[in-house]
Amino acid sequence: MHAADHPIWQPSPARLSATHLTAFTRLAETLDNQRYPDYSSLWHASIARPERFWSQLWDYAGVIGDKGSVALEDKDGMRAARFFPQSALNYAENLLRRRDDTLAMVFWGEDKVKRELTWWELSDLVSRLQQAMLAHGIAEGDRVAGYMPNMPETVAAMLAASSLGAVWTSCSPDFGTDGALDRFGQTAPRLLFCPDGYWYNGKQVDISEKMQIIASGLPSVEKVIVVPYLERADAFAETVPKAVTLERFVDSFVASELLFRRVGFNHPLFILYSSGTTGKPKCIVHGHGGTLLQHLKEHQLHADVHAGDRLFYFTTCGWMMWNWLVSGLASGATLMLFDGSPFAKGGHILWQYAEAYRCAQFGTSAKYIDGLRKIDLQPKRDYDLSCLRAVFSTGSPLVAESFDWVYDAIKDDINLASISGGTDIVSCFALGCASLPVYRGELQCRGLGMAVEIWNDAGQPVQGEKGELVCTKPFPSMPVGFWGDADGEKYRKAYFERFDNVWCHGDYAELTEHDGMIIYGRSDAVLNPGGVRIGTAEIYRQVETFDAVLDSIVVGQRWLDDERVVLFVKLRDGCELDKTLQAAIRDKIKNGASPRHVPAKIIAVADIPKTISGKIVELAVKNVIHGLPVTNLTALANPEALQLFVDLPELQS
Repeated sequence: MHAADHPIWQPSPARLSATHLTAFTRLAETLDNQRYPDYSSLWHASIARPERFWSQLWDYAGVIGDKGSVALEDKDGMRAARFFPQSALNYAENLLRRRDDTLAMVFWGEDKVKRELTWWELSDLVSRLQQAMLAHGIAEGDRVAGYMPNMPETVAAMLAASSLGAVWTSCSPDFGTDGALDRFGQTAPRLLFCPDGYWYNGKQVDISEKMQIIASGLPSVEKVIVVPYLERADAFAETVPKAVTLERFVDSFVASELLFRRVGFNHPLFILYSSGTTGKPKCIVHGHGGTLLQHLKEHQLHADVHAGDRLFYFTTCGWMMWNWLVSGLASGATLMLFDGSPFAKGGHILWQYAEAYRCAQFGTSAKYIDGLRKIDLQPKRDYDLSCLRAVFSTGSPLVAESFDWVYDAIKDDINLASISGGTDIVSCFALGCASLPVYRGELQCRGLGMAVEIWNDAGQPVQGEKGELVCTKPFPSMPVGFWGDADGEKYRKAYFERFDNVWCHGDYAELTEHDGMIIYGRSDAVLNPGGVRIGTAEIYRQVETFDAVLDSIVVGQRWLDDERVVLFVKLRDGCELDKTLQAAIRDKIKNGASPRHVPAKIIAVADIPKTISGKIVELAVKNVIHGLPVTNLTALANPEALQLFVDLPELQS
């Protein structure tokens, strides 16, 4: 156990001297004629003079394109601000800057499918797809969709579309038909890519019936392109309306020099979707320049990704971390793509992959790390992880005990970076930094160029207190807008309704004495017993220490003119929520958090409802226990689990 005021890890002097951040700092000092002795001084300079910081980043990262002479105009207005208004660039051109025989990406579909693509092979595939799209009449602004696993053809289709100025949008094939139609039905793609099925937990998953419904339900789609994964694309394509195989789509085109249409900085690149648990998903549009610059900054200056590094993130194509991962090509990294269950092969599959390809950066979720703790898997003992320099975690707050476990069970000399941002910004507000120490339970720093503060209810910045995470100045990866939101009113309400001209993200957080950050959960899920605000992550941290508890969700229930805390737990097979376990959970929460955190009720349930990207849905459960509707069940991976919370007798007294 490590004291809260002592770092759990610090970079060695040799490692420090070799980081991108050290090189960038020297460049900034030379250009600014000013010393930046530490991260804090560089961060303050980056938000005080954002036009200078982002321009320097453009040059340091070697962005391909015309920068123009203006880095930022209207910088005092969050929504009016425009970065690089004279620029012309293309996202795909920046990702496909290499042409050689080294690996651009590798792919494992669990242990069933294993493939490698060199930079030449990736470029050739993109070229053939690009020509096929042109022949089909795909033009700037057209939407191209992927209902796809995280596999090389998905990346290539995205690059081909974006190279032409078309807009890429995707979700994963585990989405139900309603979930896919709710998303693609709003954005009206002309082309739709899908697989002929996929592997999950060692089993083949047939999606032909789903694809028949989706293809028929999307009148905008002119052609469905079936990508071979289970090696039955021909038979699959015959059953789906408007379908052709990938081979037929590209077979008349020979790979040639790639075409890149350079577009404006804010030209739409991606449409991402909010989880949509309280209504139809928001369609969030991100631009070429903002996405590229922000990801280059995060990969190089924060994650310390270098050319040739093997970069892995466990993600599906329905989560923004897929977009974040594929941008690693712009830094010359080799992408390690994975599709399937992260717990395949008894939880060993991802570590076999990491060892086989000498993974440098391993990205995952807090829930995965907690799951490894529960099955007592110790990668450090069983695998050669000598090349591993960083572990990234996001999706939910990484509790302090999980920090201890990572250093004990994975590797003691790594940068463990808990990161937090969102689909809304396709990036992070607070994240890691290979040049900074790690303190247990804390995100290391606020992102460079991100004017992040924590505000109390009076709208005043605070440190060492919990409050709302806000951003007070514009940044390049703010959404271009929401698709179909012509007057921008939905966009304004989503982020700027609470504080005028200040982005309010909806996270309940704290800025620590180390200038790090602790995320306590979503502010709309904050508990309020007796008028005292409590972040749900503070309770999960205590509950997760119990081996008997596989998962949990905590909500506030209106009760006797107040709110009481209700904890639901999913138990391991053979375990019982008896008085002894209830007392132990309450005692742990009381001593580890505070008496106010102790739940009034602890109730065992068979399952915990989650979104398709694995996030628990506190607001949906809160609605159910209060008899309110949950308007969009298609956002959930297991919507049937919500029935477990209907009319519970335990909540009537």
